[in-house]
Amino acid sequence: MIVKVIPSAAFGRVKAPPSKSMAHRLLICGALSKKSVISGVAFSEDIKATLSCLKALGAQIDIEKDTVTLGGIDINKAPVSQKLFCNESGSTLRFIIPLCMAFGGYFNLSGSERLFERSLVVYEEICKSQGISFTKGRTELSLCGKLSAGKYTVRGDVSSQFISGLMFALPLLPQDSIIEITNGLESGSYLNLTIKALADFGVRITRYDEKTFYIKGGQTYKNRTLTVEGDYSNAAFFEALNLIDGNVAVSNLSDTSAQGDRVYKKMMSDIANGCPTLDISDCPDLGPILIACAALKNGAKLIGTHRLKIKESDRGLAMAEELSKFGCEIEVKDNEIIVPKAQLHPPTMPLFSHNDHRIVMSLSVLASRYGGEIYGAQAVSKSFPDFFERLNSLGIKTEVISTNEA
Repeated sequence: MIVKVIPSAAFGRVKAPPSKSMAHRLLICGALSKKSVISGVAFSEDIKATLSCLKALGAQIDIEKDTVTLGGIDINKAPVSQKLFCNESGSTLRFIIPLCMAFGGYFNLSGSERLFERSLVVYEEICKSQGISFTKGRTELSLCGKLSAGKYTVRGDVSSQFISGLMFALPLLPQDSIIEITNGLESGSYLNLTIKALADFGVRITRYDEKTFYIKGGQTYKNRTLTVEGDYSNAAFFEALNLIDGNVAVSNLSDTSAQGDRVYKKMMSDIANGCPTLDISDCPDLGPILIACAALKNGAKLIGTHRLKIKESDRGLAMAEELSKFGCEIEVKDNEIIVPKAQLHPPTMPLFSHNDHRIVMSLSVLASRYGGEIYGAQAVSKSFPDFFERLNSLGIKTEVISTNEA
């Protein structure tokens, strides 16, 4: 899909979409209860992938508008299917793998080629130590074996999603477990979201210290009725419009949220007032929009950026390529990105999504000032299917000029 964004100003009030990160977690917990109700769900491609996998594992799922009633997964019974499709969702794949291993037996998980380019080394090491067969191909992973309780020494420098995945599964095993994190911790704030979701369903994780967690075995997920909170990471795209003469108020955000991406407000304020150094190691999803904001203002230096390489695209290089079309040449290093102060202009070439939802949304913010045609704009469906409709509601003019998946 090619979307043309026409220079225009944003005014009004917009409701932040439901948090994809929390929706994944609440849906998994709900599926592990007997019957829970989760409302405020946005059915992005990633969330659809998680629901599909939960159904394959035995969850009974009923959907009415934005409400999902689900439950019934029992690791002591045979799953409905041994084949699970994760599409392009890294969260789905990394959260579901330990649940498959908690069942034991054979499972095949498949998805896009880009998904399986992303590291699964933490699980591979666990499988090797426990004698679980782990065979990874270009677009699929085969597992055979049963997860055991015990002490897990887990690398934290790849992704916190591996630790979250274990936290969903280990409470279901008969014996107690301990997770000890080594090699630092990437995106650690997301563990707070997992621990909160588990606590909401009556599953307790005891944190001995910053890197050690005790998980009692034999726990059960209680039935709950909950609503998915608003998403700070996607709200950031609307807030960014205020840096270019917009007047946008974003609602549906919890002041007490555990989402690490809530720091976007402080970071955007710093960008508006100078050329700051921003550490995004705990909020890498903000990387593309912060790069765009820095280019629009006085520049910035982002550190803790190495994980941008292993997202849906290499986000640092993708933004460098697209920003050059606006006249801004950014410098991408191994763990930092330097955005200089630049004189931007309308893009000299079509803009490309790199099949990455956050690249599309960041380029849309830039194009709302300078114009541009974004090829592959359908990538927003991964997390925010109605993104362009929300932009239109604020007065940003867009036009779909092709529905082909360019």
